Amino acid sequence: MKRYLKWFIFAVILVAAICAITYRAVNKVPSENLPEAERVLAIFEQGGCADCHSTQPNLPFYANWPVAGKMVMVDIEKGYHAFDIEPALNAIRNGEPIHPVDLGKLEMAVFNGTMPLAKYYLVHWGSSITDEKQAVALSWLKNQWSLAFGDDPEAVYANEPVRPIGTFTTDAEKVALGKDLFHDGRLSADNSISCSSCHGLDTGGVDNEQFSDGVGGQLGGVNAPTVYNAVYNFVQFWDGRAATLEEQAAGPPLNPVEMACESFDEIVAKLAADKEMVKRFKAIYPDKGITQETITDAIAEFERTLTTPNSAFDKYLKGDASAISAEAKNGYDIFRQRGCAACHCGENLGGLSYEYMGLYADYFADRGTELTIEDNGRFKETANERDRHRFKTPSLRNVALTWPYYHDGTRLTLDAAVSDMAKYELGKSFSDSEVSDVVAFLNTLTGEFEGKLLTNTNVPDED
Repeated sequence: MKRYLKWFIFAVILVAAICAITYRAVNKVPSENLPEAERVLAIFEQGGCADCHSTQPNLPFYANWPVAGKMVMVDIEKGYHAFDIEPALNAIRNGEPIHPVDLGKLEMAVFNGTMPLAKYYLVHWGSSITDEKQAVALSWLKNQWSLAFGDDPEAVYANEPVRPIGTFTTDAEKVALGKDLFHDGRLSADNSISCSSCHGLDTGGVDNEQFSDGVGGQLGGVNAPTVYNAVYNFVQFWDGRAATLEEQAAGPPLNPVEMACESFDEIVAKLAADKEMVKRFKAIYPDKGITQETITDAIAEFERTLTTPNSAFDKYLKGDASAISAEAKNGYDIFRQRGCAACHCGENLGGLSYEYMGLYADYFADRGTELTIEDNGRFKETANERDRHRFKTPSLRNVALTWPYYHDGTRLTLDAAVSDMAKYELGKSFSDSEVSDVVAFLNTLTGEFEGKLLTNTNVPDED
């Protein structure tokens, strides 16, 4: 009996040794003789990232098994909701800059060691991101941020996912005209609603209401996003239905709930009755005069001036270590390391991608209210099932002034918004101190407009 036990122990040790040797062999770091980008590409390919994070997942043989197959398909659905890695892999193959959001997601996964899932690499042994692979990937990823944004690689913030706010060259006469149009109630059917009604420049570029009032007291169905820094968004509106600021400016006047005009002909007629307006349009647009195109062009030109540079955090990014508190610095570390910066990156800390609401928990079930058409997000425009509940990520610039939060305006405070984002988008639970520090960081994102720190007149006086 003892002899059999010895042989059994020996066999177990031998099998374990063989497994360890095999595991080490199949998880070797790609050769140092390869270019760095090729080494990183090999790590991601060996990691099987595209097996879940792509439009055409590579289904394993057990995908049709009753129990295992169901687990596989759930993981693939979640993976694709979170990230389509193919554009990033193609960018690496072609030597092109990686989209900032894709870069952030790669960095988050590698830094936190969250991918691949344990149940994946237990079956696919060569997929593990070992410490050696992680070091190679992180070294390469760190140097990609300046390429992604086209910045000077020597800048202090070159390796950061967030960029300082800049300025745009604009036409002064168009800006002045656009500013007046932005505040002009004649863009609405009954002359009662202007762009500034929902996007007040003295209230953070929003109205601080869950849903905005339109013509006749009608309520919209989605929270008004801020107009400040909208020029940095890759599309406009939560569902991305406008590709440009000009297209965005053309939307509300014809929306039956918002400004309720039947056509731009109504607006043109009212403005054409104003001799001063006719004179201004003819001076700026001599070949066109007052048209939908020139109206929206002028408004968009004005909106390009609504940037808010010189926030405390921008000053910190540019090298002033004293510009923000220790709590805010720690909050930024949490923000980046836990994965918030993967989607909220760039100059606008957001506005660069569509993201799924509720990656790790069912936000809409927890909300406990009936789904609305606006809850469909990008799906409204594409009818692509993958786009259901996907929204353009909001900007975090001046976020302390732009409550309530989310597309449905259900969160009234930054503390609540941060806690819930950790739960629904990161699958994490932030401690009270972590939430407090992240909020301290978010408070440093309030910038300057026309040379003065942006404020909100809806903030009650402390007196």
